[in-house]
Amino acid sequence: MPVKYQDKIGEVDKLKEEIDSCRPFGENLLVELKKFYRIGFTYASNALEGNSLTESETKVIIEDGLTIGGKSIREHNEALGHSEAYSFLNELAKNEQITENDVLELHRLFYHRIDNEKAGKYRQEQVFISGTDYLPPKHKEIPDLMKEFFSKIPECKATLHPVTFAAKLHERIASIHPFIDGNGRTARLVMNLALLQAGYPIAVIPPVLRSDYIYLISLANKGDCEQFFNFISSVEYESAKEYLRMIRHF
Repeated sequence: MPVKYQDKIGEVDKLKEEIDSCRPFGENLLVELKKFYRIGFTYASNALEGNSLTESETKVIIEDGLTIGGKSIREHNEALGHSEAYSFLNELAKNEQITENDVLELHRLFYHRIDNEKAGKYRQEQVFISGTDYLPPKHKEIPDLMKEFFSKIPECKATLHPVTFAAKLHERIASIHPFIDGNGRTARLVMNLALLQAGYPIAVIPPVLRSDYIYLISLANKGDCEQFFNFISSVEYESAKEYLRMIRHF
């Protein structure tokens, strides 16, 4: 049983006000921030799924184009694929909406080196999620569930706080589990797309919180979302503090 997380949205908004007071950012700062999150977000998101690359190894693969001895081809491809998806994420952040094509393309970019035939396509078979007794929907239900998901985005965006809205997108993708693999990473990419579009920093879930994260998303899969939403607001709070620290340092 993880610690009980408190809603940190009020604190997040205070930090956002401080961040916004520093805008507009210079071009050099923007470049450095994107480089920082390309590595940090890629490392953390992959590590949550069991990828054994360290943050420094992830940096070497992405920035230097080198391979790491003793690490699998798949782990290298996950780093490169997530980096590609991150680039597209920053392009999408300029938009106001999140579309089905956006989500499919984020998954395709992450997954095409691993299985090009299934990248960016909804799964055609039943899947199971290790470590939980939650059974995702049958593959025949996926198109209708995703259609419903996208149809509800405008209402959710209009009625929920941006951080809660982002967490809700994550929860729904994780619950529907539309892809054969890479659902968690796609969910985190889409969550952060929503945050960026609303002017909030990327929320990086540190691998040290993996157990809490898995437990709380399993509760959310069963309909108990409050603690997961609080968890995401806490992660965003810590991420915003780090973001503000970097801005001030620069």
